[in-house]
Amino acid sequence: MTLAENPLSVEVALVRDDVALVKVAGHLDVDTATEFQAQLANQLHHGRRHFLLDLSEVPFMDSSGMNIILRVYQETRGLDGVVQVIDPVPAVRRVLELTGVSITVPISADVEEALALIDRRAGAAPEVSAPEG
Repeated sequence: MTLAENPLSVEVALVRDDVALVKVAGHLDVDTATEFQAQLANQLHHGRRHFLLDLSEVPFMDSSGMNIILRVYQETRGLDGVVQVIDPVPAVRRVLELTGVSITVPISADVEEALALIDRRAGAAPEVSAPEG
């Protein structure tokens, strides 16, 4: 299948000043991954440090897509940021789980759940305390 037959759509919306919601639609593979990577790099350049990657309309993702997700995760770690995958289809979720990507990059059911995780991390980050128990 060529790019013309299977275009990738990447739309970015700012949920907050430093939180980008990146909605991807189409096959995320070696032929289409460049657009996804360019959009993420642009958002990093503009100071975003939290990325919500909505993959609910991605029926297929190969290692190219996973590598980009892991790369943006590495970039945001240095900024105390968060990367989360939102509502992947079962086939994509399975790939993320089988490869271990879902251990590093959490999967959330929706944007609200993802934002709650960001808020919990932000609330816990400045304070260092003894473990409860």
